[in-house]
Amino acid sequence: MVKAGIIGSTGYAGQELVRILLQHPDVEIVWYGSRSYIDKKYSEVFGNMFQIVDNVCMGEDIKELAGQADVIFTATPQGLCSSLVNEEILSQTKIIDLSADFRIKDVEKYEEWYGIKHQSPGFIKEAVYGLCEINREDIKNARLIANPGCFPTCTILSIYPLAKEGLIDMDTVIVDAKSGVSGAGRGAKVANLYCEVNESIKPYGVAVHRHTPEIEDQLSYASGKDVIINFTPHLVPMNRGILATSYAKLKEKLSYNEVKEIYDKYYKDEYFVRVLDENVFPETRWVEGSNFADVNFKIDERTGRIIMMGAIDNVVKGAAGQAVQNMNILYGFKENTGLKIVPLFP
Repeated sequence: MVKAGIIGSTGYAGQELVRILLQHPDVEIVWYGSRSYIDKKYSEVFGNMFQIVDNVCMGEDIKELAGQADVIFTATPQGLCSSLVNEEILSQTKIIDLSADFRIKDVEKYEEWYGIKHQSPGFIKEAVYGLCEINREDIKNARLIANPGCFPTCTILSIYPLAKEGLIDMDTVIVDAKSGVSGAGRGAKVANLYCEVNESIKPYGVAVHRHTPEIEDQLSYASGKDVIINFTPHLVPMNRGILATSYAKLKEKLSYNEVKEIYDKYYKDEYFVRVLDENVFPETRWVEGSNFADVNFKIDERTGRIIMMGAIDNVVKGAAGQAVQNMNILYGFKENTGLKIVPLFP
């Protein structure tokens, strides 16, 4: 039985970790960490956990936690995990970090985009980028895993096969993405109030969104060249979900069947990536509450471009579910253990 601790268990991603891990047959949660609700019963913070979780919320004492837990999930704002991690901690436990602290290998780039100083740059090189379908072998032996961001997960899985095969002009990639409000976190912000969000859609972080360098880095590794993209996210009035629609110029004329064979080459054995049938396009409602990523494409013969689409639940495959998938790989469990969650509908 793997003993797990969660720092940041009272955020949206942290609560989703709790919900998933409670259903995992090989995991016991030993620490419900929270800066805001120390000594308060977890079920008082989340009423859905009434008579399910009797534990009280603990603090962020990672030294004490490392002595109790085999794996620690840090579902915290940027900067906290990098301030906590050190060799002593990593010699005792494994860390799966849901923040951006170890996703970007260039520390100067991280500090530029996130506006904070990295507290433990010596561990950036060691950290494994935990996009399971691409870095599975590296994940198996990792001590520190950088769980990918939600927009990057959806975008990269949509584009990766064609980028890896060198079939699209990477200088022409444009990403248009939509996210539910939970992606902004649980903190109180005027811009995320019901009356501010409902019956509206808006772009945000235009040309400056912090997931941009993460997407660029991973597409650069895939294609073998430096990639710079246009990435524009939008906020839509729904709780969960991400839809990413990406555009790029094809280097050569390809048929539907030729492109479908490429996607199947990478994803036919992947439980969580579903390549949809021809002319069936991803919708957030068909992945809600699950760890699935639905992807598909459409060739625009008139313009010579290809449109690559993906949909995920930002809190599950985009955060907590992928973190548990990483944990399953780390400990040699079947990858979908605890994650065979059928999407919710309606």
